[in-house]
Amino acid sequence: MKDPKGNKKSTRSNKYDKERKTIKILTFAVVVAALVVVVLIIMSLFSGGDEPQESTTESSSMIVKDSAESTQSDSQSSESSSESSSESESSESESSESEESEESESESVETNETEPSDENVTEAYTGDWDPIATEQQGEHTTDFNNGSQDRAEIKKAAAVATGLSESDMIEWWVENGGAEQVVATVSDSSQTKTYRVYLNWVDDQGWQPTKVEELKENDKQ
Repeated sequence: MKDPKGNKKSTRSNKYDKERKTIKILTFAVVVAALVVVVLIIMSLFSGGDEPQESTTESSSMIVKDSAESTQSDSQSSESSSESSSESESSESESSESEESEESESESVETNETEPSDENVTEAYTGDWDPIATEQQGEHTTDFNNGSQDRAEIKKAAAVATGLSESDMIEWWVENGGAEQVVATVSDSSQTKTYRVYLNWVDDQGWQPTKVEELKENDKQ
């Protein structure tokens, strides 16, 4: 007969061994899991620390680049604006000086009253105006076309004789007044004053005003 007590001891021993194996397996699994978690945390810390730094560096680089480009653009814009402003001021200054010179020359010329050529004239006078400097040389034939050198110089001579500025003058009519002579009808831009200007051509010197008539009304309008 088998001893019942011996069987009980054997059963308890087997049960205890199984429990120990189970505990070892669980302990090993916990340790492995803990190691995996630790490794993941370390990897996360290292990889997470690098990316923001790289992103920050790239962002800073872009900001510096954009700032430099913006500064260069502003500088070029400022230089362009300065050059444009300087050219505009220079052009306005030259125009103003030319008009002031014409007005001054008109005021300094001694004039004498003369007989008007018709009833539309309120005042007529002659003067000792100098010929307007010309760029034309050699034999001269008057060109009455708009934009011609003659028309430009006739306008300048009329401005000197009347005291009007070229920029504020309207040329209503320029006609042949005889051999190397023209008659120009001009007014200011507001048309408050209208003049008839007689001019002669002087070889190698240009157009010379000889007489001015202030008109009651514009007969060439």
